[in-house]
Amino acid sequence: MSRVGDEIEAPNAGWTFGGDVPRTFDSHVSRSVPLYNEGHDLILKVSDYFVGDGSLVYDLGCSTGELLRKLAARHSARSMQLIGVDREAAMVAEARSRGAEDPRITFVHEELTECELQPCDLVVAYYTMQFVRPAFRQELFDRVYRALRWGGAFLLFEKVRGPDARFQDILTGLYNDFKSERGFSSDEILAKTRSLKGVLEPFSTQGNLELLQRSGFKDCTTVMKYICFEGFLAIK
Repeated sequence: MSRVGDEIEAPNAGWTFGGDVPRTFDSHVSRSVPLYNEGHDLILKVSDYFVGDGSLVYDLGCSTGELLRKLAARHSARSMQLIGVDREAAMVAEARSRGAEDPRITFVHEELTECELQPCDLVVAYYTMQFVRPAFRQELFDRVYRALRWGGAFLLFEKVRGPDARFQDILTGLYNDFKSERGFSSDEILAKTRSLKGVLEPFSTQGNLELLQRSGFKDCTTVMKYICFEGFLAIK
């Protein structure tokens, strides 16, 4: 086990969101992912275009439920349902402990690849799909498309690979600089990279667009991008 920052330890090729990770996850991820909180703010603003009374909103890979609670607060006057799904029991327990005050929010402990989605108006996957094994990823995109009502939206945020090896080298260097500037030590950066082997499998921008298009989405655009982190808006 090696330290990766924020009192979190992880083994080589064995990163998990379970154990004690939920306790300091929000701090860790907001230091690790550029514009993490700004991405939340952007999603709240985009949701105004797709959420109304009677809407159902999903957050796939909801972790501690922070984003779902922000969405509920943004639309506090609406009669709507918000469902957060996460495969880690410890994350769901943490989310439930923080979100019990709003009866519109439900947190579900379930594998995303086995989750049956109900008809909905907005689906958010905030740095989630990159952790779904590639063999099952397309089917999950397909399921999101089928569940969305006509005119509904899928907000997909992902770490993305560069289009070729030269750009990938540059993006990796810039991202390592970012983490160093946020206070992570070189040992912590290396340990986190080693822990994510076989766990985190990002696709390129083009790869993500092709996943969206194969599932049926024809209207897709980028709404945020910084180094190797990108947010897509796809409308059914």
